[in-house]
Amino acid sequence: MSLPLKIAWRYLVSKKGHQAVNIISIVAVCGVVVATAALICVLSVFNGFHGLIMGKLAMLDPQVAITATVGKTVNDADSVIGAVSTIPGVERAIPVVQDQALAIYAQMQMPVRLKGVPDDYNTMNGMDSIIVDGEWKLRDQVSRFAVTGAGPAVRLMVRPEFLGMVRLYAPQRQGRVNIANPMGAFRQDSVFVSGIFQLQQNSYDADLIYIPLDMARQLFDYETQATQIEVKLAPGADEQGVMNAISRVLGDSYQVKNRLMQQREAYRLVNIEKWMAFLLLAFILVIATFNVISTLSLLIIEKDSSIATLRALGANDSQISRIFVLQGWLITLIGAITGVVIGLTLCLCQQQFGWLHLSGDPANMIISAYPVKVLWTDVIITLLLVAAVGLLTSMITALIMRRRLTSN
Repeated sequence: MSLPLKIAWRYLVSKKGHQAVNIISIVAVCGVVVATAALICVLSVFNGFHGLIMGKLAMLDPQVAITATVGKTVNDADSVIGAVSTIPGVERAIPVVQDQALAIYAQMQMPVRLKGVPDDYNTMNGMDSIIVDGEWKLRDQVSRFAVTGAGPAVRLMVRPEFLGMVRLYAPQRQGRVNIANPMGAFRQDSVFVSGIFQLQQNSYDADLIYIPLDMARQLFDYETQATQIEVKLAPGADEQGVMNAISRVLGDSYQVKNRLMQQREAYRLVNIEKWMAFLLLAFILVIATFNVISTLSLLIIEKDSSIATLRALGANDSQISRIFVLQGWLITLIGAITGVVIGLTLCLCQQQFGWLHLSGDPANMIISAYPVKVLWTDVIITLLLVAAVGLLTSMITALIMRRRLTSN
């Protein structure tokens, strides 16, 4: 350990001549500790919410989705599926048809999104785990069925055990509207309800209804077209590698997206909120460093006699300045390390015990406690921020010390 560092450490841990300097020193360290711990905890909570959203959307969003670059539909979907199915890592590819329609049950009606899928679509995702009433079933020997989100089920007042059928209306894609017979401008069909799902995500629960693929094609006047091709990857497959292979095979006429790309806006909003919180806490950390600067300023004044002694012993101004610069680094370093340890401890306790609960009725929420996920990249970013603040503190301290020594 160098002599300036030994003296800086001695000045930091030794009892000061004035009690106020001791108190300010403790406050300076605690300010850095609290700001650093808050950064770790807040970033980890946002990571937890990000993971929660990803996990929920993964239950319904396909691992890879293929859509047309131009236009609404993928023409000749079967040939596209045939080409995609030959790519290593692809376990299964299916066509889906999704569009807007009007649903009517008894005296209730509402606009909905109809999504036509194969009968065994539940094997492609975690649909079975979010069925809250009834079961996943789109067809039996006699009838065709729909699986509806919680929103349409509530608005239309329909349940799986009801004998009535939901009437579905979709506008004709081709031909002219006959003003004398406006209902002739709509294709229509009826379907029983076999199940109700609830994902706790408004974009899915509010208006989405699953129906058989052939029924959707008939309603929307499609033959072999699909609005999207959904791909399930084999276990252990390299997602990015498979996506690159699909893009090479299909060319520029198709867009290939993973779950993150399909929900880009949702993830972007979460990330914006996360880094806005980071900037606010970083500003608080910068404010906390003013305590460090004030502590060093008071210590410089208090150590006038010691500085004179060091000069008499042969220490030059550069060595004396380095002592107080290193003391500023020590305060920042001790506060940062302690804050990281406290922040990680709090996050691990929250993960294990869920002490901090969300407000609201637990029966209506996905989780009752704040989700937490620690990423080491966030810890590194926090430490880099504290190091940058420590550098700023040291520069200001060196300037104060240089002026003090010049005046003496």
